[in-house]
Amino acid sequence: MKIPAEGKLLRIFIGEQDKWHGRPLYEAIIHLAKKEGMAGATAVKGFMGFGCKSHMHTAKLLRLSEDLPIIIEMVDSEEKITDFIPHLDEMVREGLITVEKANVIMYRADHHEPKPRKT
Repeated sequence: MKIPAEGKLLRIFIGEQDKWHGRPLYEAIIHLAKKEGMAGATAVKGFMGFGCKSHMHTAKLLRLSEDLPIIIEMVDSEEKITDFIPHLDEMVREGLITVEKANVIMYRADHHEPKPRKT
């Protein structure tokens, strides 16, 4: 798979407890991204944050939040990102979605056999 040098970065800010048809929303989004042939997706769990309702979510030693922030990032062509956004419009009930320019420097996987070690 190839991503153009001038791709787009899609960022989705949601909560850890957000659901889609009974499963965690972040899992549903990433599985859908794979099904739709996106170049890749990564979910990152935050340890502190707040959103439009100004509720503080934090992971502190004695007070563990049950709804920590999750950020999902995807980089792909503008066309594929644009085509994916309508799915998110349906799935994301609360959160923030951003798209920005991404200069893709490298996107590759090593498909070569490992070199044998000298013994």
